[in-house]
Amino acid sequence: MCRNITELRGLEPAATAEEIEAAARQYVRKVSGIQKLSDATREPFEQAVAEVTATTARLLAALPERRQPPATVPPLRRPEVQARIAARG
Repeated sequence: MCRNITELRGLEPAATAEEIEAAARQYVRKVSGIQKLSDATREPFEQAVAEVTATTARLLAALPERRQPPATVPPLRRPEVQARIAARG
């Protein structure tokens, strides 16, 4: 279902809070089918993102270290994505 969610376990340096939240947001978008928030969907959507973010952070903290890093670089660490974020800000 969520093949595009990036692996966060085993990153060096460790996954940031921003990367964890981005993965949670992507997951909630996928399972809810919500791409654009409205007044009716904003609160439950953001609550779900917060819960998935917290659960993911606990999971990553509890798992043992990986022997090898993930095969792909998380989007928020890619230079082209960083450039787009900088251009928006």
